[in-house]
Amino acid sequence: MELSHLKKIAWIVNIAIFLMVFGHMIFFWYIDVPFLVAFSIPDACVYIIGFVLIHYDKLNIYVWLVYCWITLYTCVTTICIGIGYGFHLYCFSIVPIIFVTEYIAYKQKRRSMKALPVSLIITAFYIIYTSYGSGHGPVFERSGKQTAFFWSLNALVVFSFLIAFISYLIRLIIHSEDELKRAAQIDQLTKLYNRHYMFDRLTEITNADKQCILAIADIDDFKGVNDVHGHNAGDEVLKCLSERLVRECPNCDISRWGGEEFLIISYAPYNEAIAMLEELRKNIEASTVRFAGKEIRVTITVGIVSRNPGQDTNELIEKADNRLYYGKNNGKNCIVCDPEP
Repeated sequence: MELSHLKKIAWIVNIAIFLMVFGHMIFFWYIDVPFLVAFSIPDACVYIIGFVLIHYDKLNIYVWLVYCWITLYTCVTTICIGIGYGFHLYCFSIVPIIFVTEYIAYKQKRRSMKALPVSLIITAFYIIYTSYGSGHGPVFERSGKQTAFFWSLNALVVFSFLIAFISYLIRLIIHSEDELKRAAQIDQLTKLYNRHYMFDRLTEITNADKQCILAIADIDDFKGVNDVHGHNAGDEVLKCLSERLVRECPNCDISRWGGEEFLIISYAPYNEAIAMLEELRKNIEASTVRFAGKEIRVTITVGIVSRNPGQDTNELIEKADNRLYYGKNNGKNCIVCDPEP
């Protein structure tokens, strides 16, 4: 999660709370509790400081400030006017945020927020001041005409926030899962699918008994590229060939199968797939890879097999491999396949 995104969320939250402060101040004035009207001034100052902290990327300090202040604020308002107005409910909104903040701190490689002990401390404060308020009654006894309304309003604010927060959290988890899944399926150098993904894909094809063309392409004499030009040049060759495979083999599943091997699954008719792969071979032979001011030429050998009904994954791969090695041992820079079935 990028810092700019976190700052945007912090800005939105801080603005919303800042506006609520003035709404509460008006309410305290309306029910004639001068102390809480005055208390709203430092309350507003806290969130003004929050804007400064967010601007200067001091998000850890901002989070601690908000945690501590909301806990104090709910304590003071509950003791002053009682639990009937629902100000104590705001404590419920910050406990889940603590644990997500811990996760975000981990992702950002920032200092841990110590979610469990902090949430236990907030819980202890909540129990103490609500118990005190229930046992001793409010400091400022006021008419209960507005109690039900403001309880409902505070409850609505808290639950709306929790619903929005949980919705955001679920999206965050789904995004993280997608990233992990993608990382597990993608080869980091070439950005093609990796061997693990392609095994799963071939298993799906086998289970569905689908028709396809399987090709294993290998870069000829790739060790010589690394020996002569260096491993960085070899990496550049792999990346350039991967881009060409994606560009010239549309509607195919393509993976980096091994070091310099690529596995291609085509769903086109047999003759079309063969023509496509032969054109790919010719284009690679005719092109060069530029690296460090040098032009590197490579060729590929391709073993191709058409999947027959009932043929399992291992048999299919073994057959394509055998054709690849036949081509490697008989001149290279060629494709080896059956006549049209």
